[in-house]
Order: sequence, then structure tokens, then C-alpha cells
Amino acid sequence: MIETNKMTNSKVSAYIHIPFCEHICFYCDFNKVFLEGQPVDEYIEALLKEIQLTTAKHPEKQMETIYIGGGTPTSLNAAQLDRLLSGVRELLPFDDKREFTVEANPGDLTQDKLKVMKNYGVNRLSMGVQTFDDRLLKKIGRKHTAADVYETMRFLEKENFENVSIDLIYALPGQTVEGFQDTLQKAIELDLPHYSLYSLILENKTMFMNWVRQGRLELPDEDTEAGMFEATIEQMAKTGRHQYEVSNFALDGKESQHNLVYWNNEHYYGFGAGASGYLGDARYRNFGPIQHYLQPLREGKLPVLETEQLTRANQIEEEMFLGLRKLAGVSKERFEEKFQTTIAQVYGPVLEKLKAEGLLAESEKYFSLTEKGLYIGNEVFESFLLDE
Repeated sequence: MIETNKMTNSKVSAYIHIPFCEHICFYCDFNKVFLEGQPVDEYIEALLKEIQLTTAKHPEKQMETIYIGGGTPTSLNAAQLDRLLSGVRELLPFDDKREFTVEANPGDLTQDKLKVMKNYGVNRLSMGVQTFDDRLLKKIGRKHTAADVYETMRFLEKENFENVSIDLIYALPGQTVEGFQDTLQKAIELDLPHYSLYSLILENKTMFMNWVRQGRLELPDEDTEAGMFEATIEQMAKTGRHQYEVSNFALDGKESQHNLVYWNNEHYYGFGAGASGYLGDARYRNFGPIQHYLQPLREGKLPVLETEQLTRANQIEEEMFLGLRKLAGVSKERFEEKFQTTIAQVYGPVLEKLKAEGLLAESEKYFSLTEKGLYIGNEVFESFLLDE
């Protein structure tokens, strides 16, 4: 059972997972399947059923953000998208002024689909571009080209849809710092309000991992990867996009409100196959395989695979790990409000040690990582593990 957290208010966000893709990328380990032959319509109805069951059990007064990700949400046709979004808007009371994001792939977006999205209050798009190098796009298994990206951007401009973010991946196989800088330059020239940049992480059960193990794939070394990260920070700052989280850059006021929900360690529903949520004092995860997800819902039961009840120590650790990913850091006041104690009371000696090593900075209101600390973030985070 998911208990209600006494320390939090009634604000909540929602992540909704669409696991269908028209193409599977070689590096991706997200929960996804080929679209063809899948019970897409049944999945949408089941997803709406899950929203109904969950919100009946955990009613919240105020929806903060909605994010529909995948997979590829825009692999749904316009009618399916209409059914999904009309159901979501009916079941999750939502203020149109708040952030409502849908993930899209260059080339998948049509006027009909965009019209449906705008009709139901979608006001932000997140596009998986990854690189502007067609040779690399092919190498990583993407089906779009750089030309598709430009075409989609022209189409969005024509439709007056400006709140667009793009994802790029760096440290790709065979990618050089110069090659990456070219991609970075092309991305910045699009003059978008938000950019997310991630280094390639090899995940188990992906084609990339198999190829690396077989010696068929060579990735850039750590120095090259660090050079790409430094180039990103430098170029983004030059054009007024501030780094507000390790991997995210935005114009002032255009930060991803949904992603800030995660980094601020706030509550969110996780709907759909393989989705994770955080309600009360518990994190939970749904069944991943589509039929395993659908089965309980056919019987009117929630499709939750596992639930982890968090101790107070777990919650404090997560507050630090997640909050320190933000450049602003962890708010002293928020921490005290949540846990009725100060960060210094919990972590006194740890804070002093990290400050002495030049990894942590303290201001009047925040604890944050220094530039040096950001580069070795995971090592710093380990210092905040508590003995139960």
C-alpha cells in the first residue's frame, strides 16, 4: 500500500508512458516495442482506466505538470492521440497555464496531430534529435535525418508553436569533439528555449552494449567526452541558455517544470507500462511488458509490479542526490520544512569535508556542487548515504 506522506502538500504531477515506436534505436533501453501489430487502442483504454483507479485511490487537489513520454507518443495516429488526450484532460484536472509536454520525433509530427495536441492544451514539445550528423544518426539506429529536424522546426514555426526543447546525445561511437561542436552549433542556431544534452550511457540488453562486448564499437575516451561537456556549457552560456541542471540548459523562465518535479523530489503519478511513480512515502513501478500491464487492468486492478516504502533516511538521501543535480542546489528552507531538521544537523561533518575538498559550496539559502563537484557528481552523492 502507498501511504500518504505527512510532510508534503497535495501537489502532484503525472508522467504517462506510450511504449510504442516505429523504430528501435540501438542505444535505447526504455520500455518500448515495435508499433506494428500491437494492441494500441486497448492500451490507451487501459491507461485511462489506470488513471481512473489511481486517482480514486490517491486523490490530489492540484495537478502541477503533465508529461507524455515514451517510446514515441507521436507514433500514435491523430484519432488515437485524440482519445488519449481527451481522456487525460477529463481525468486529471489541469490548469492550461501549467506545463503540458509531449515527446515527439522529427518527421513524425503532422498538422493533424499538432492540432489535436494544441486542442487539449499541450504547450511544450520535447524532440529527440540526438545529432545533426546523418552518418551518426544511421549508426545509432535513428530513422530521421537532419533535414527532417529542419522540416519539423519550420512546420512548428509556421504553426506558432515555440516552446520546443531538443535532446542531443554526445560521446557517440566515432564522434569527435569537432564533430560534436558542429552539431551543437546547428542546435543553437535553431534558437530554442531549452536543450537537454546527455552523454551516451551503455545500457544492458541494448544492441550497442552487445557490439561493445564483441569489440565492434569504439566509444570516445573520457577526455574527449569531458571536452564535449565543456564545449556545451561554454556555448550555451554564450547564447544566454543557463545550465540549471547537470544536463539541461534553458532561457530564463523556460526550465522544464516537469523535470524540476523530479529534481525537487516532489510527487508524481507514473501511468503506463513500465512507468514509475512517487506518491506519499512510496516509489512504485508498473509491469513493463504490455500484456503483463494490460492483464490486471482487464480485471480492474492496478498494474503495479513493485512498491518500495521509503524510510525517512531514504527520503533525506534522495532529497540530496536529486537536489544537487540542480546548479542552484538543495534549498535549506525546503529541506527543513520537509524534514523538521536542518541539513547541517543531519550531515554536519560530511558538508565540512566536501567544502574543504572544493566539491560543495554553501550560500545563505543553498548547498550546491562546485564546478569540480559537478564533474564527479556520483562520487559526491555517495557521501550523503546515511546509516540506517
